[in-house]
Amino acid sequence: MKKLKACRSTSDFNSFRAAKVKSLFNAESGASFEIEIDVDLDFEWGIGVIVGPSGSGKTTLGAEIFGDGVRIYEPNGWDNTKPIIDCIAPGGNFDDVTAALSAVGLGSVPVWLKPYSVLSNGEKFRADMAKILCDAPSAVVIDEFTSVIDRQVARFGSLAFQKAWRRTGGKAVLLSCHYDVLEWLEPDWVIDTSSKTFNRGALWRRPRFTLEIEKVDTKWWPIFKPHYYLDLPNMIAAEYYVGFVEGVPVCHVGVSPKLEVGGVRASRLVVMPEWQGAGVGLRFLEAVLDLYVSGGSKYGGRVKAAYFHTSHPALCAAFRRSKKWAQVSCALMGGSKVRSSASMRKTKKPRTDGAGGGATPGYGGHFRAVQGFKYYGMGVK
Repeated sequence: MKKLKACRSTSDFNSFRAAKVKSLFNAESGASFEIEIDVDLDFEWGIGVIVGPSGSGKTTLGAEIFGDGVRIYEPNGWDNTKPIIDCIAPGGNFDDVTAALSAVGLGSVPVWLKPYSVLSNGEKFRADMAKILCDAPSAVVIDEFTSVIDRQVARFGSLAFQKAWRRTGGKAVLLSCHYDVLEWLEPDWVIDTSSKTFNRGALWRRPRFTLEIEKVDTKWWPIFKPHYYLDLPNMIAAEYYVGFVEGVPVCHVGVSPKLEVGGVRASRLVVMPEWQGAGVGLRFLEAVLDLYVSGGSKYGGRVKAAYFHTSHPALCAAFRRSKKWAQVSCALMGGSKVRSSASMRKTKKPRTDGAGGGATPGYGGHFRAVQGFKYYGMGVK
């Protein structure tokens, strides 16, 4: 047990206005501030939170927690002439960076290609958290945690960060004026500067929410399309599904028949940015596909499995970890451009306008990091 103490002092101003304020409101000088709290951090912990209103000493206490020169994190290292994907751990592994971005709920690929300066406050917050995860310091203090972002983003951002941070094995002290993130962070200890108390070992119960899945038409797709990394036409003969939480659209996927191989193909999986990090994407996708592989769709027993193709590294990793999925392809290059050109020449109709034929272009030969997966549900692979 030790006493954590925060003191601040300034000049005691005696200007006319300062003196008048003291007189009118019977106020003290405001020249000094002090707070003392008994804390016991002599145990294994990963996340601690100092919470309380503004001006209650959180930052000063946070700077004293480790007592070994650990500085409060500041958003630096962002080169606004480069996209954020190039600024996070520039010498590190690409998959580790994309995994960190996805882990904190910044899984929207178009955002990865933007510089830090143009991101929204919520996106900047998650980008900073991804950078911290990749840097993986043994100890870090983060001030104004979730203070400048929407509370919906704050809750799921907190959930995503705490899950990813605990895998690093480091210690993080988060300073916040918002109490609503505590149950999502599930901290090992909390200092409340308002009540001047220290608590550890609380049994946090993360709030639950219900995702309701509805079969819809294409009118919902324009809402999700800006967050999809490809610009593609509507799927042929597809059925579309949207997941709602209390009437709010959260996630989307389309499913089209692939009956020549006894299955269906899912695509257009999108989770709205403010819900990323809540773990709804994969569960939503599997809940929809279970309808088909169980024979509950209009195709009945003709569907034995479902297929999904993606280039998203984090989603690929999630599929590979699951016993419900099997990887069936990994086409890192497009098809043969020579064969494509020959096929096009063979099927091309002769020109009747007298113009020369010219060379027939072919498609293929390009880098195409698309990986294919097969979903069996609880069936045997």
